[in-house]
Amino acid sequence: MLTVLEIIRRTTEFLASRGVESPRLSAEHLVGHALGLNRMRLYLEFERPLTEPELVCIRPLVKRRSQREPLQHILGEVDFAGVRLKVDRRALIPRPETELLVEVVASWAVENPPVARIADLGTGTGAIALGLAERLPSVTVLAVDREDAALTLARENGAARSCGARVEFVRSDWFTAMPSAPYDIIVSNPPYLSEAELVDVAPEVRDFEPRSALVAAEDGLGDLLKIISGAGEHLRRGGLLALETGPSQHAALIAAATAAGYSKVEPRRDLAGRDRFILAVW
Repeated sequence: MLTVLEIIRRTTEFLASRGVESPRLSAEHLVGHALGLNRMRLYLEFERPLTEPELVCIRPLVKRRSQREPLQHILGEVDFAGVRLKVDRRALIPRPETELLVEVVASWAVENPPVARIADLGTGTGAIALGLAERLPSVTVLAVDREDAALTLARENGAARSCGARVEFVRSDWFTAMPSAPYDIIVSNPPYLSEAELVDVAPEVRDFEPRSALVAAEDGLGDLLKIISGAGEHLRRGGLLALETGPSQHAALIAAATAAGYSKVEPRRDLAGRDRFILAVW
């Protein structure tokens, strides 16, 4: 009989042959998920022989990953900024870069009180809204999305967390149906890829995540420019606009924010040292 470790090794080799990134990591997560074991527990059972019913549970998961379905979709959840989120095809999978955006915004809120109301535009899974609600127990958050399917997923995630009681989910195409009360912070990770860039992304992204959450007009700048031009009407004086962007877009976006009347327009880099975020004070 094959042991847990032998199956992990075989799975790793198979996934690597299919071009899967970090195949060993995927193999461990898939086998652990099928067996109901976290990774630490999995390591302790490396020498345990697997039964045929257990192998039957593992095989379809490995097949799905070999077809480049995202690991997060197969597992059905992801940990993000201290919140466990349900993930599927309805919305973009939250990225580590966006966790850093949550950290930056939460730090700004603490350093620039009072912050009571935050709006998250294009909420998707609800990741940013719930991450901020978890970190800032005194704030309420408006989570906006124009896609009904994504908003339903975000509501499901909100219902699963106690902090979700302080998050309101509203269907709106950016600002069109957004409640008009002033906000202390508006934050967004909008679509910012161009059509040309979409061709080059990994199959896990291109084939399984919603195109509407990835691609924007005007070579990826369209939605970012809409948010920059419209956010001022919804921010209090001294309020913050925080955006996740593409690394090549900063010059155009900083110019647009400055022209729109923002002050202290500041670029920030992600953990890989790439231009990723823009912070602008109204």
